[in-house]
This record gives sequence, structure tokens and C-alpha cells, in this order.
Amino acid sequence: MRAVQLVETGRPLQDREIARPDPGPQEVRVRVVAAGICHSDAHYRRGGPRLGRLPQTLGHEVAGIIDALGAEVRGPGLGDRVCLHYLVTCGDCARCRRGEEQFCPRAEMIGKDRDGGFAEFIVVPARNAIRIPNGLAFDHAALMMCSSATAWHALVKGRLAAGERLLVFGIGGLGVSALQLARVFGAAEVYAVDRVPAKLALAERMGAIAVNAAEEDPIEALARRGAGGVDVALDFVGTPATLAAAVKCLAPRGRAVFVGIGDQPFAVDPYRDILAKEAEIIGCSDHLHGELETLLALAARGGLDLSLALDRRLPLEAAAINAALDALEAGTETVRSVIQVGQG
Repeated sequence: MRAVQLVETGRPLQDREIARPDPGPQEVRVRVVAAGICHSDAHYRRGGPRLGRLPQTLGHEVAGIIDALGAEVRGPGLGDRVCLHYLVTCGDCARCRRGEEQFCPRAEMIGKDRDGGFAEFIVVPARNAIRIPNGLAFDHAALMMCSSATAWHALVKGRLAAGERLLVFGIGGLGVSALQLARVFGAAEVYAVDRVPAKLALAERMGAIAVNAAEEDPIEALARRGAGGVDVALDFVGTPATLAAAVKCLAPRGRAVFVGIGDQPFAVDPYRDILAKEAEIIGCSDHLHGELETLLALAARGGLDLSLALDRRLPLEAAAINAALDALEAGTETVRSVIQVGQG
């Protein structure tokens, strides 16, 4: 089968022909229809965080159709339209039983620790395949497997409550989902920080107050607008500047949730920025199986429109995917790209 794989870190992905996988007793094989391209894929290509093995098929936002079942699988069934929870876990340890599967000691991530969706077929445990509601497109369902789900989990971790103010750093795929979901949580005001005018214009069309970080300091911008700090700040960028700003912009008892992957330290004043305000810094890692089902139901009811986050469809070709990853690394006007692998 055709696949686009990372063969060597720090080098472009390559078009390859590899064996089509067969499902084990408790697994299903999915014919991939759509696979999203995430900024994490650019991090993996560059060499950090470390992948489980090489060569590796990237891609952790995946949707498609089940075309083969393991001998012990009782559901879902052949022909079902499904999207894939990207964390493959044991399902039996104390963490899994408590609904904290992202901390399972045996957890593997598709597209990082095991082959992902930049291919014609993928094999996963049957419990990782979640049926797509009628009327929801494959590409929208694929994007929800990371960008929307992680944004939802970040809002849950940040305990955003009705009437509170939210600030979002980075209006890419996660940021667009967060802006929409903030209204579901009942946010009174939503601020969107980015450096790309097209993304800020999109944020304004979605009802957010745009702050161009290339032209003004976000903290000063909030002060000029009389916001007096925000209750929750989500950082989807992960640079020292955005991490520090997410903490410094908080109102008393505010919560800064760190989502973007970064590996550089940042500086804040421990007393002024944290202790005196009783502020919190919260890490956000992945999301939960149950949250995916909640989001799919929300999208099926029209409460989440992923067409706002999807602005480019690409073929399953290394050149096109590498170009999209290059653009993500450089900073781009693209919000989210999806690889159209097959027909639904």
C-alpha cells in the first residue's frame, strides 16, 4: 500500500510502498479516507519529541471505513464510518480504569509510537474506532481527533465557567476549535492572539476580540480594553514569549493552560504573576476517549463547525505534505490541512 513516512528525522517525509497491515484478534483495519496534518507532525519530522521507531508513518487525526475485523471483534462492524482515538492503551491499568488513559504506562500514540494515518490503511484496537454520526464529514471527524478534542480538554482543565473571560494564543486548528467551544462553555468575552492577519480576521468573524501580537503587546492590549486580566488563558504556541504572556495576562485566580509543544524555558515573576494572584499553571496532555464522543455528538447537532478550521485538502503525496509541514514551521495563514486519502 501507499504510505508517506518519516525515514530520518530532520529530513523530508518520503513516498513509500509498504505491506498492508492485517488486524490482530481484537483489532480492526481501517481504509483511510481523511487524515489531518497537525503541527505536532512538524515537530516529529524535526526530531522532537522522539518517535517510537523509524521508519514511521505519521498522522494522528484519522477517519475512514472499517474493511477488516479481527476474530474477536464484536463491534464496530465492517463498513462502519469511524474516526480513531489516537491513544492506544492497555485499558486495564489503574490509570485507564480511572479515565486517565493518557497516563497509561503502556500508552502508544498512532503516528508517533506506531504507524499513523498518512497511508491507505491503518490497524488499531477496535475500542479506538469511534463511529462517526450520520451527516458528519470524514475530514471534519478526522480534525476532531486532535485539534477539537485537545482544545476541549484544555478548556476542561482550565475550568472555564460561564461568564468568564478567555484568551487564546495561536489561531490554528486548535485555536479555531477553542474559540467555538468557548461559547459552549459560556465564556463572556474571548480574545484571540496571533501574528497572522488572516487568522485574526477569522477570529473576529467568529466573535472574538483580535489582538495582533506583531503590532501590540497582548497584556497591554487587554489593559487598554479594560479587561483587567482574563480568567483562563490557553497557549497553543509554546514559545517562551507566549508562555510568559499567558501567565502574566491572568486576573486574580486565573488559570494558564499550556498545550503547545515547546522546549525552551520562560520567565515570570513568581510573586507578582503567580503567588499574589493565586494564579495556576496547568499542563494539558492529549484528551480522553469519552471527550471524543461528546464532541462528535456536539458536531452532529451543529454546535461545532469544522469547516472554519479546514482550509486546504491535499493528496497522499510526500511533496504536498512536506510543503504543508514547512508552512507550519515557518508560520502560515493555513489553519488546518487534511489529506484526502480515499473516497468515503
